[in-house]
Amino acid sequence: MIQLIPVLGLFLYFPEDKTEYIPAGITMVVFTILAFIAFRFIIKLSKKEQQEVDDLLKKSERKEKN
Repeated sequence: MIQLIPVLGLFLYFPEDKTEYIPAGITMVVFTILAFIAFRFIIKLSKKEQQEVDDLLKKSERKEKN
């Protein structure tokens, strides 16, 4: 494990000019917002599908009673 530490250090890059972080920050913000939107969409879709399943179960229970 100790032998890996110098190898991992080769991949680290800390620029002198901190403005190089701006594109990475913008990209991170954009992808975070898109991930949040996708997450909310999946939750909304899941609730809709759950409601449809509940409705079908209620219909099938009514048919079994009749």
